[in-house]
Amino acid sequence: MPRQTRPARVRRTVLAVPGSSDRFIAKARDLRVDALFLDLEDAVAPAVKEESRRRIVGALTSGEGFAAPTVTVRVNDWSSPWTFRDVTEVVLGAGAHIDCLVLPKVTSAAQVVALDLLLGQVEQEAGLPVGGIGLEVQIEDAVGLVHVNAIAGASDRLESLVFGPGDFMASLGMGGLNVGAQPAGYPADAFHHVLVSILVAARAHGLQAIDGPFVAIRDVAGFEASAALSAALGYDGKWVLHPAQVEAGNAAYSPRVEDYERARRIMDAYAEATSLSGGARGAIVVDDEMVDEAGVKLAAAILARGQAAGMGAGRES
Repeated sequence: MPRQTRPARVRRTVLAVPGSSDRFIAKARDLRVDALFLDLEDAVAPAVKEESRRRIVGALTSGEGFAAPTVTVRVNDWSSPWTFRDVTEVVLGAGAHIDCLVLPKVTSAAQVVALDLLLGQVEQEAGLPVGGIGLEVQIEDAVGLVHVNAIAGASDRLESLVFGPGDFMASLGMGGLNVGAQPAGYPADAFHHVLVSILVAARAHGLQAIDGPFVAIRDVAGFEASAALSAALGYDGKWVLHPAQVEAGNAAYSPRVEDYERARRIMDAYAEATSLSGGARGAIVVDDEMVDEAGVKLAAAILARGQAAGMGAGRES
């Protein structure tokens, strides 16, 4: 059965905003990120979970709005005592202003199904379209990675899989305290396997794949290096924790201008060559390189990413 189509959203940069802080919420309103999440989980101390729900509802319904096109809320994971109230209070209070809920520390498809069912009932009670609010889920430990393919197929609400490097590093016993950075002493990319596993599961189910945060907020070069690794694999974006990371993140997950223009040349040339008037050829040479249907698929993907990022505006595709 084909997956229900979800809205197309750009997520090159996804800003984490503590739901316990009026100051951080106010600062987030004007930041030019693609998406943001108001956090009820790790960034919020247990003593202020309840008041943070009310703060988030107030922030979403105040009428001030956010510059980010996509606004989401991260609830607490199912092993906590807060998940049910997070969902019911936030969605009943401000569901019309929420694009997705983010569920952390997901270890099984059943946890996604449970949130889907609860969310549907809350949407009905709130008078919202059932299925309107999407889901994003975080893969943050070894158990979640083992079950990632089943998790990715658990709900038609799903829009993205998100790598959670901090908890994952702890789950595996990796060395180092700089979340998102490569652990010292390992000669290769320590995150390659987990990043590829999440990406494959995401793409197999038509989802986006989002890289997790890099916590050294002043180390822009370190952030760029981290983003470059997942962007090269095909990730759609990365969480950002500070305004200093936004420009670098948007650049990392957008195609280079020269790649975008070459992709356009490939698409145009191949369309002409495969037509009857162009000789109905299946392989051509563009910029001194052979191009066949596989190359066209790569070009189409780059064009789609570039157009989603606003490249080529005002030009015919």
